[in-house]
Amino acid sequence: MQWVALLRGINVGGKNMVKMDALRAAFEEMGFADVATYIASGNVLFRAPRQQSAKLAARIESALTKRFGIELRVVVMTEAQLRTVVDGAPRGFGAKTERCDVVFLRKPLTAKKAFAAVETREGVDRAWEGKGVVYFSRVAAKASTSRLPKIAVKPEYQNMTIRSWSTTRKLLGLLDERAEG
Repeated sequence: MQWVALLRGINVGGKNMVKMDALRAAFEEMGFADVATYIASGNVLFRAPRQQSAKLAARIESALTKRFGIELRVVVMTEAQLRTVVDGAPRGFGAKTERCDVVFLRKPLTAKKAFAAVETREGVDRAWEGKGVVYFSRVAAKASTSRLPKIAVKPEYQNMTIRSWSTTRKLLGLLDERAEG
């Protein structure tokens, strides 16, 4: 079955640098098949037998931490779970006048707890609780005043990884293409 791994905090601001070819090789060495990466922010598509996402994530985190010498955290989802995230987006999410992100959550963090930690600015930000995610949008013209960056100082942030709405949809599209191929 197809999976996507979303690594947290690599290749951001010159920190935790991981080359995508090395990341692909690490996944292949773990025995995963049909491994591919998408952009340098740590998105890995791969095939593996059906299993519990939490156990798979723990295995990947352990192997990557050993390999790269950085404590890495990862959110692992099946193709079906990612489709639920995309299909479950609030109506109008992704409008051209907004910048939209999906905050993916790593267990034990729940959507309810993550949503409570997210701050919004009236007239700029909006947030919605989803299944295993928080959807966040901000008015593009006022994005510099958004409160989304404030999440980085909260303890919950350690169990989050954020992807733009366009990256989230692209990952699902890539999984679809691989399923057809």
